[in-house]
This record gives sequence, structure tokens and C-alpha cells, in this order.
Amino acid sequence: MRVAVLGATGFIGRALVPVLEREAEVVAISRHGPVVADATDADALARAFEGVDVVYYLVHSLGSSDFSSVDTRAAETVAREASRAGAGQIVYLGGLGDDAPELSEHLRSRAETARVLSAGDVPVTTLRAAVVVGRGSAGFETIVALVDRLPVMVAPKWVSMPTQPIALTDVVGYLAGVAGHEETLGETFDVGGPDVLTYREMIERVARIRGRRRLIVEVPVLSPRLSSYWLHLVTPVRAGVSRPLVEGLRNSTVARDERIRALLPRALTPFDVAAREALGTANPEPLP
Repeated sequence: MRVAVLGATGFIGRALVPVLEREAEVVAISRHGPVVADATDADALARAFEGVDVVYYLVHSLGSSDFSSVDTRAAETVAREASRAGAGQIVYLGGLGDDAPELSEHLRSRAETARVLSAGDVPVTTLRAAVVVGRGSAGFETIVALVDRLPVMVAPKWVSMPTQPIALTDVVGYLAGVAGHEETLGETFDVGGPDVLTYREMIERVARIRGRRRLIVEVPVLSPRLSSYWLHLVTPVRAGVSRPLVEGLRNSTVARDERIRALLPRALTPFDVAAREALGTANPEPLP
């Protein structure tokens, strides 16, 4: 099987490519190599997709001012060129919560990307995840930065929104497992870890792993825009990235079905274990 991975040098792609290489020939595509191509460049994609059976779509334009239109154009181009290349499947990693009635622009864009990809001739398998726990994840790195930099947090009300984080290793396992899997063609699956937590609980758990106590005071007055500027001041995440993410946190991001667990059984990694692995900490440090 020949597989193309768009976004091969990104957070998910870097972990996925070595796993796929155990069973398939992998064409690792990104704007910075090893195979250089932009997702909106039809000619470059045509060359990269030659002889490909499965295309992984792991790219997004979050952080640019017009990320929604860029993502739509990229999805249209990838769907068209995958069809021309004779690919049999596109695998897309989207976001949990994108079927809520009032979506943020970020989640609307993720849902639109799935729709555009599915409008093509190639069957699409969509996996939807919330916070992925691992080094390099914008959501997880934000939580770690908050713990490390703020002993007292005046936090917006979204810290009490429930979500279902998933370990990087489990996302990669599901992504690799659906490649060429007939029962996943044209289907959308929710993927989540074994724990449903609020963002506050995740912050508190990471703080405990770090051996630190953190006081969190929730206030109802911070708008998504102000929240994003607050995050920009106290974390490494740029406002252009954090604002769309924060706006999406007003939606609950919890898995609604578990069909993927029956199709691809695996022992899911608890949040605390995944967080310790990401932080390089074997056991919780004693609180001072």
C-alpha cells in the first residue's frame, strides 16, 4: 500500500509517519519537505499523489487571517487531485464538537473541510478528536504553560467546559488503523480517551504531576477575544491561533459514539499517564 501524508512534519504527522512506514510505503508531504507541496498547489499534489492508495489530510491554516477560505481551497484541491490519482481513501482528522448548533469559526471551518473532502469522488474517513495530549499539541502546551507560569489563574468560564482528551499514541493508532479498512470508508468516527474532564481538571492534574498547587478563580466576563489575548500574554500560543481555539471551547467536545472502539479495539491511555509521558515524568512529584 502506498500512502501520502499531508502535514507530515506537523505534530500528528511526525508521530504517524513512522507507524505507517511499518506496513506501507509513505510519501511524507509538507511545505518544508521531505516531499515539498502545498495543499493548494494542484501540480505539486498531482506529482506527490502518483500511485497513492490512501491520502491523509492533517493540514490546517489556523493562525492566518483567512484560515477558513484557505482550508476550503486546500480541501477542494486535495479531493480533486486524490481522485485524479486514483486514490481509494482520504483520511481526515477533524474536531469533536463540529456538529453543535452554534459553532465557532474554527469548528465551522473543520466541519466545512470534512464536507468539501467528502464532496469529491474518493471515500473519506473522518476521525474527530478534542485535545490531543502530547508535546507539540497547542491545547496541551497551553495547559502546561498556564501551570508553569501562573500560581493564581483568573480564568474565563470555559475552563469548566467538558472535553474528552486523547493521548497522541491513541490518535495515531486509530489513524493508522483505518487505512484501507473497508468498514471505515465514508464514515465519521469520534475518538476520545477514557476520561471526560473539564479544562480546569486538566490544569489541576498537570499541576499535580508538576508537583505544584495552582489556584483557579473563574470569572464570567472574559469574552473569547479577551481570553485569547490573555492566553497570548501568559503562554507561547499566538493570539491568531489561540482566539479561534478559545472560541471553540464554548462547545462541549465529548465523543458521542464508540463505534471506532469496536472496529479497532485498543487499551486507551488515561489522561494522567499520557500527560506524564508527554512531560517526561514517570510519577507525580510530591507537592511542596
